[in-house]
Amino acid sequence: MREIIFDTETTGLDNKLDRVIEIGGVELENHFPTGRTLHLYINPGDRKVHPDALAVHGITDESLKDKPPFAAVVDQILEFFGDARWVAHNANFDMGFINAELDRLGRPPILMETVTDTLALARRKHPMGPNSLDALCRRYGIDNSHRTRHGALLDSELLAEVYIEMIGGRQAALGLGSAENGRRTFVDAEDEVILPLGARPRPLAPRLTDAERAAHDAIVENMGAKAIWGKYDA
Repeated sequence: MREIIFDTETTGLDNKLDRVIEIGGVELENHFPTGRTLHLYINPGDRKVHPDALAVHGITDESLKDKPPFAAVVDQILEFFGDARWVAHNANFDMGFINAELDRLGRPPILMETVTDTLALARRKHPMGPNSLDALCRRYGIDNSHRTRHGALLDSELLAEVYIEMIGGRQAALGLGSAENGRRTFVDAEDEVILPLGARPRPLAPRLTDAERAAHDAIVENMGAKAIWGKYDA
């Protein structure tokens, strides 16, 4: 299963007027990073970066002048995502902007059925919060000390780590198969490793003393003939 963990930065908060100016994405395959990433800065045309947005991501109007418009990179973005699920933190915000950009170009929208919102997942898993990206990094022990400002690729990389932890991806990727004919099958991603199961070369030493065993037998005897312990004692 392919998933793209992504984030956007914008000129402001209104997707009807504001524009996407940065997008970053990290590809996961079966909940493991493949190493493929997407990172683009985008020229918003005549829409200026709002001062409040500038304080969050630090992307200036001047730095975007020589960047391509969304129309020039839309095919690159859609090709990178392909048939993968779109995964974002507070996905309604990001998808609102992505679909607004697609609508301006007469392109069909990305259906929300193909989108996973990690904020919604976090709120179900940790209903007492907080569930911001920084808070989730602290909860899962992920180093975000280099995140002094929002950045689409950096935030995507951090969110990918959070998402894997949140869904138990690392634990789920290493499972135990069935034990048959003296063998145990370990499944790691798509590879199987079959290991033989043998008797211990040296039995474990008993942990009960004779006095403890005698005391237990005395208690069971006092329980009467119908005590369930009698079945095990036999």
